[in-house]
Amino acid sequence: MRVLVIGSGGREHALCRSLTADPQVAEVHCAPGNAGIAQVATLHPVAPADPAAVAGLAVELGADLVVIGPEAPLVAGVADAVRQAGIPCFGPSAQAARIEGSKAFAKEVMAAAGVPTARSRTCATPEEAAAALAEFGAPYVVKDDGLAAGKGVVVTGDLDEALRHAAACGRVVIEEFLDGPEVSLFALCDGTTAVPLMPAQDHKRAYDGDAGPNTGGMGAYTPLPWAPQDLAERVMAETVIPTVTELARRGTPYTGVLFVGLALTAGGPKVIEFNARFGDPETQVVLDRLETPLAGLLLACATGTLEAFGPLSYRGGAAVTVVVAAEGYPADPVKGDVIEGLDEKVEGAYVLHAGTAAGADGRVVSAGGRVLSVVGTGPDVAAARAAAYELVGRIQLRGSHHRTDIAAQAL
Repeated sequence: MRVLVIGSGGREHALCRSLTADPQVAEVHCAPGNAGIAQVATLHPVAPADPAAVAGLAVELGADLVVIGPEAPLVAGVADAVRQAGIPCFGPSAQAARIEGSKAFAKEVMAAAGVPTARSRTCATPEEAAAALAEFGAPYVVKDDGLAAGKGVVVTGDLDEALRHAAACGRVVIEEFLDGPEVSLFALCDGTTAVPLMPAQDHKRAYDGDAGPNTGGMGAYTPLPWAPQDLAERVMAETVIPTVTELARRGTPYTGVLFVGLALTAGGPKVIEFNARFGDPETQVVLDRLETPLAGLLLACATGTLEAFGPLSYRGGAAVTVVVAAEGYPADPVKGDVIEGLDEKVEGAYVLHAGTAAGADGRVVSAGGRVLSVVGTGPDVAAARAAAYELVGRIQLRGSHHRTDIAAQAL
């Protein structure tokens, strides 16, 4: 197979790494990619959210499968253009990707499907926002209705901050706070059938102890030794299958990965949010544990043959990833600094690139907010965590920061 991956982050490096390891795959291409992806795939300077350009590249390459990583190309209709060109595509249509592109749409689908989630109000004016905040009380949860690169949500006890965020966003969804640990579950879907991957836990806040602003994600781990054994089974029955069924009923079948962000409340798992793509950085650890070759699995989703695919298999042990972020992230990340230590070797650990580029002298430089995802593996979470942090300690990037408590609560 010849596979084209769209995107340039740590999630896409993880996807390209797994696809390269698949014996069914002869070539991996990526557009636009990054300095690390260049080591495992052929890069193409194509704008990822340009439907015609991506479809044109897929045709030119003779791609057997296109895998779309980020949400913006999905919402822009890239998957539709690739399918219209006659090429199987892993990723939902623009209509189905509204499950992430509009929080209000997602809530409407959940209500129709009977999915357990927080009570909410969609607000378009400051007056409506103020009324909803008063109705639900603190902690206040305010979500930008549109795409915001994982940073459109504010959870705060400060009413003024909540009102300011609502005013800055315009149209928002305001909802009750869901108390309980958060879990990410990816379900692979082919329009009618869905199968779950291993649950993982992300760490959204910028600093240790869940302090600071929300980010795209500062680290993740799997498995979750503290989670209920039947978690995936229950979420598939209560949330994923009803949602996929409802979208199909509306004439917008869902093909790709449905990312379910959950709170494990006293009343059971409830949906915090849906995303239309693999989560970053959870993908880095989930794919590390997945033993089933990736290309055939994603192709089965893209071609509607998932039901006949067979059960998935996983490696034992655990995986932990720690994000190394640029100075100033998430507000105003500094770019262009040289990264040292990328050739360092630690048993059971490796580096996935996120915001990187090749500098003029060939050295790798920072080119985004989240610069690297350092993955550690081992027989358990403690060993995987130790491997990840040992390698993080050998990498130098001026002004960078990372959390020191990723997966600590699991111990």
